[in-house]
Amino acid sequence: MRLWSLHPRYLDAKGLVALWREALLAKAVLEGKTRGYTRHPQLERFKADSDPAALVSRYLAAVLAEADARGYAFDRSKCAPSCGHAALEVSSGQIAYEREHLLAKLRVRDPSRVATLEAAATPEPHPLFRVVEGPVADWERRRP
Repeated sequence: MRLWSLHPRYLDAKGLVALWREALLAKAVLEGKTRGYTRHPQLERFKADSDPAALVSRYLAAVLAEADARGYAFDRSKCAPSCGHAALEVSSGQIAYEREHLLAKLRVRDPSRVATLEAAATPEPHPLFRVVEGPVADWERRRP
């Protein structure tokens, strides 16, 4: 499961569809509708909220907006309306790590999207997040 802290605009088609599915899975986990993935480290930052499922709905809303902008037909009924949550913090180190991680994926899957992300020395975060100075998140499973 990868719930990107980067804005969904940087993802290729495969990445955006995967993000949609993985965020829906995260929502199901946080709603207690599945037994798998309950301890997945990507969920830590959502679990700290008083209403983690609603927070993931807000996350999904931004993914849906990007899908709409691209003309994709994601199922809107899967994304409940969300409101009232403050932005979560994400560290600058986490954003930098995810930028490099995504660049590696794009170089293989969709080289035409690499230039856009490379041009963004400081990429925009997902609308749910506010960037603060700091290292890569403790919950991140780093690749060697």
